[in-house]
Amino acid sequence: MPRPVTLFTGQWADLPIEDMARRTKEFGYDGIELACWGDHFEVDKALAEDSYCAQRRELLDSLNLQCHAISAHLVGQAVLDNIDSRHKAILPKYVWGDGDPDGVNQRAAEELMNTARAAQKFGVSVVNGFTGSSIWHLLYSFPPVSESMIQAGFDLLAERFNPILDVFGECGVRFALEVHPTEIAFDIYTAQRALEALGHREEFGFNFDPSHLHWQGVCPVEFIRAFPDRIYHVHIKDAANRLDGRTGILASHLNFGDPRRGWDFRSPGRGDVKFDEIIRALNEVGYTGPLSIEWEDSGMDREFGAREAAEFTKRLDFAPSGRAFDAAFEEA
Repeated sequence: MPRPVTLFTGQWADLPIEDMARRTKEFGYDGIELACWGDHFEVDKALAEDSYCAQRRELLDSLNLQCHAISAHLVGQAVLDNIDSRHKAILPKYVWGDGDPDGVNQRAAEELMNTARAAQKFGVSVVNGFTGSSIWHLLYSFPPVSESMIQAGFDLLAERFNPILDVFGECGVRFALEVHPTEIAFDIYTAQRALEALGHREEFGFNFDPSHLHWQGVCPVEFIRAFPDRIYHVHIKDAANRLDGRTGILASHLNFGDPRRGWDFRSPGRGDVKFDEIIRALNEVGYTGPLSIEWEDSGMDREFGAREAAEFTKRLDFAPSGRAFDAAFEEA
């Protein structure tokens, strides 16, 4: 059976959920991955209102849309980050509060716990998201960075996320970190270190997104092979490197969509990611969950892109072989 192809609503949160759900079906998707911002999935209302989750399910069922995950990227970012004015724009007002950094970190952690509770109530078993990072600013080791400073960042991950993961465990829900620059884990080695810091808890795994690995020069297939039992969810998103001798992968403080950048995201199939090899690797590790489009392409109309991405991904996906191609020649 082919994997369900879903659409992540994070980049569509300007649209009301009724409109977004209808468009998702019209674009040709099997399901939807609801962002926990805009009005797509509101954690506070899901817990406070008895009918909220049922009404969301009724809406999706009326359109024959599956939902396998909700996503809490924005609030997750504030759990480990060193909080500054940028976070105010991405957080609910009740999480931002008075903006005191320690309070924001604490309220973000509480909101992520509540997201696990809301996911359980809604009937999904995966929450995708970010962790943030207290040590991302130390990426380039100058002035020289001691190992103890880096270890402190992973110690903070354990301190703040173990209580969060306790709640996830109680709810029967898993947290899938989207391995991504600005997170505590952004490549294979830091992902390994994050798992070690958390004692390889089953509640913690990864939302695999090849685009964030590709532009760094990390092989997405090698990531899948490194963590065969930790791929809890998959995003389909493309990226293209455009290194022309003027800029590099650090992107020169140029925003997404600027043609001078050394790399940028692309609609699936329009960049450099080798998706065929990714599907083969997912088959190797037995992943049967959704292929969820996270659509980001500053150079393309998003409705055109969403339709094309659904068609591309459905053509792309294939099941593993149930027999060797030369089995007919084996001796009886």
